[in-house]
Amino acid sequence: MAISRTASASAAKPRKRPARPSPRPLPIPAPPPAEAVQIGDLSEFLGYSLKRAQLRIFEDFIRCVAPLQLTPAQFSVLMLVETNPGRNQTEIASTLGILRPNFVALLDELESRDLCLRSRSSNDRRSHILRLTEKGRAVLSRARKLIEARHEARLKELLGDNNRDLLLAMLGKIAREF
Repeated sequence: MAISRTASASAAKPRKRPARPSPRPLPIPAPPPAEAVQIGDLSEFLGYSLKRAQLRIFEDFIRCVAPLQLTPAQFSVLMLVETNPGRNQTEIASTLGILRPNFVALLDELESRDLCLRSRSSNDRRSHILRLTEKGRAVLSRARKLIEARHEARLKELLGDNNRDLLLAMLGKIAREF
């Protein structure tokens, strides 16, 4: 039996089928808008409302001082060190309610940016006193201007002068007496 070359060649090679265009995936419809999560009685808890307000205020604060790359805690430390030059780091940390390990890391960051200096106390070698550098004073001055012109101004516009003062008084009472 004779086999033609064409037949044997075609038997050896599988025939190619024309490529099929791949089917386009159907677009997935967007889910219907979800109903907002109901928080129920949670909004009646003062602690919850204070925390939510704090988060919004910190977000705005950070946006406001973004060019200076300062956190609210760093700004607070710079403010206290400016007002209390030569006080030790334990006093500043305690006043702000910052734990020692967190405060040391915060100071490391401020020192690495040449915003403040730590030096051993001449009275107690275990203690470090804090001072702002010239750069620290300049950054703090700029931060204060940004915060007053933007952040505090927005809060004042939202609350009004009387409500702002009343809120500060109430928050101060909670901080002192609770």
